[in-house]
Amino acid sequence: MTRVAILQSNYIPWRGFFDLIRKVDHFVLYDTVQFTRRDWRNRNRISTTAGPIWLTIPVESTGKYYQRINETRVADPRWTETHLRSLRHGLGRAPQFKTWLAPRLEDWFGAIRDEKLLSNINRSLIAAVMAELGITTTLHSAQDLPEADGRSEQLLEICKALGTTTYVSGPAARSYLDEGLFQSQGVNVEWMDYPTYPTYRQTNGIHDPAVSILDTLAYLPPEQVF
Repeated sequence: MTRVAILQSNYIPWRGFFDLIRKVDHFVLYDTVQFTRRDWRNRNRISTTAGPIWLTIPVESTGKYYQRINETRVADPRWTETHLRSLRHGLGRAPQFKTWLAPRLEDWFGAIRDEKLLSNINRSLIAAVMAELGITTTLHSAQDLPEADGRSEQLLEICKALGTTTYVSGPAARSYLDEGLFQSQGVNVEWMDYPTYPTYRQTNGIHDPAVSILDTLAYLPPEQVF
């Protein structure tokens, strides 16, 4: 039995993204689709004492409306230092930050400092967090797998290439995924039901769950994330 999930890469995504990854054998970063501005591909949120802030990777987008995620390039190479400063300022008082998260951030961001492609940046950070969470799921890039016309057809083609028996989908795909098509090819469709995750009190006195996994790891040890 082979379980597969397919999602567009996000910049240091929330913990639900990693929860989905750990529930499958193969996870495909679906970065052969169009890059969407003001979305999660190149930005995410962290908490601060003054409330949540966005961390955004500046990317080249002018005149590139139809570019794919895996074609999207960084516009300013200084973004890593800007984000590290924001993380130190916003999460520096969190209990896990100085002793656990800070040294790892230096390594993770150091490894991607000269990377130009957004998709490679996202994959590197996702893989680094997976390792810390003990997630051994195999990562793939959609560009290395077969393509097909049609949204459901493309996902099914990827599943077939990986010998999938169960495709685990995020809830957003309910509006378009053709379950009958998958079933006709012997692939069962299972929908991810995100649970209520453990809460923690952020420095602003509340718990905002719509934040990057880095926010979560600044407050909770890896074994308490899910």
